[in-house]
Amino acid sequence: MKNTPNFQDADAFYERLLDAHGGLSRDESELLNARLILILANQLGDSALLDDCIAAARQSG
Repeated sequence: MKNTPNFQDADAFYERLLDAHGGLSRDESELLNARLILILANQLGDSALLDDCIAAARQSG
């Protein structure tokens, strides 16, 4: 798992993510996040890596 920033343009990605949530209700926004997580997880496709990512996300909070 990569632990250092690996974005080509993190700020631009964040702006696109915020824009994607524009005009959505809280429920719609949560559904968008859930769908995005599943799409990105499918791109990774590695169960062990996904487990590591989940563990890292839990530790960050």
